[in-house]
Amino acid sequence: MNNFEFQTVPHIISQTGAANQLGKTIALHYPATRHVLLVTDAGFLKTGLMQAAIDNIKQQQIEVSVFSDVVADPPEAVVLAAVSQARQQDIDLVVGFGGGSSMDVAKLIAILTGSSQQLSGMYGIGNVKGERLPLIQIPTTAGTGSEATPIAIVTTGETSKMGVVAPQLYADIAILDAQLTLGLPAAVSAATGIDAMVHAIEAYTTRHKKNPLSDMLATQALQLLWNNIRTVCREPHNLAARQSMLLGALLAGQSFANAPCAAVHALAYPIGGIFHVPHGLSNSLVLPAVLRFNASVAHPQYAELAAIIAPGERGSSEAKSSALIEALAQLAGELGIATRLQQVGIKENDLDRLASDAMLQSRLLGNNPRDINWEQARAIYAEVL
Repeated sequence: MNNFEFQTVPHIISQTGAANQLGKTIALHYPATRHVLLVTDAGFLKTGLMQAAIDNIKQQQIEVSVFSDVVADPPEAVVLAAVSQARQQDIDLVVGFGGGSSMDVAKLIAILTGSSQQLSGMYGIGNVKGERLPLIQIPTTAGTGSEATPIAIVTTGETSKMGVVAPQLYADIAILDAQLTLGLPAAVSAATGIDAMVHAIEAYTTRHKKNPLSDMLATQALQLLWNNIRTVCREPHNLAARQSMLLGALLAGQSFANAPCAAVHALAYPIGGIFHVPHGLSNSLVLPAVLRFNASVAHPQYAELAAIIAPGERGSSEAKSSALIEALAQLAGELGIATRLQQVGIKENDLDRLASDAMLQSRLLGNNPRDINWEQARAIYAEVL
């Protein structure tokens, strides 16, 4: 067995309605808190689903402010504006309340508010210096797993993204509350759920840092996600299924935080960066083709995961691997989300640029079970055009 390290969020609350008790949770664990900043996007703020949490914080005689200017794939300017607000208001605890972008911004606010270090000096792995403010993460989609990861992604140019990866970005508390996901359209539930499955699959097959704990979490995550994704799309008010999806996404996040993602993410990032396709859908679009590419090397691991996804297949590991891939390929169509790049506005003459941008994702490509070059990346895109 290889040596390994494993880190994760130290305190997880999985309970429908738990967000409504946010003030009590803060008062219990951080009794000296004076002023909390909730970080979200304008769309989620408008749903009114945060109001009970805000009221509960105020009931504890704690001041609360909201930063709601987070956008998908947040640029540096949004992060810096949020940090400026946090400093001006003397914030002493940060809560990420939303999808991956809101939680990523919350991580960076918690790090930067009391620090003299520049954001530009934090990009990469292990470059964050010092401590951060107390941080609580509350996901409103079952997808990114950002509440359980030490990673924050920032858009640094027109289409380029950079990651901050450091143990200080792990939250102190993650709260999973299915009531917050009730307003999600079925297409969003589908794409974010498949995103979480990608995290589990890539963690289970990663070339580096794969370990027994990440494997255990990945398989449990995949089982929860696969068994509940159709239900949340067909029965949007099924709280039990939604709570299971949130837990599955968190377990997948714990897994890939320690056994990192690979080529599916590397090829998905340019789709999101250049064409502004949501991250979960970008992953879903390239997932089957990347798995087919990897299968010659990764079929033993894919066969093990097929016990969850395609349990009826009794053939060789290659046959089980193929059954897994085809079941995942059929899922996106079954759930009614895009399955071809052309459906999101990508054309044949865009593929060279996509492949070139994917090759820049060396942090991710190095984890892939099979080496991948520019020509192969372009061929994968062409397969799903």
